[in-house]
Amino acid sequence: MPINTIELENAIRKVLAISHLEIVDQSSGCGDNYAVLLVSDVFEGKSTLARHRMVNELLKDEIAQMHAFSQKTYTTKQWEALAAKTS
Repeated sequence: MPINTIELENAIRKVLAISHLEIVDQSSGCGDNYAVLLVSDVFEGKSTLARHRMVNELLKDEIAQMHAFSQKTYTTKQWEALAAKTS
């Protein structure tokens, strides 16, 4: 059974201290393909691969219900710097 956006958000917030979160259902509402953007200080000092592995492990039950899952992970400092560049 596909997971919905609210369930995915709750699962993420339950396991990670998130300062910014964006969830996009890329499957036209059927819940099989999600893209998430996560901003958290728990990513500080970790490589992108380590961050993604951590998120995949923490959300393995939810991800198992999807066809596709993509993620972008940033520290608060990285996110602020990115936002400053686009302003």
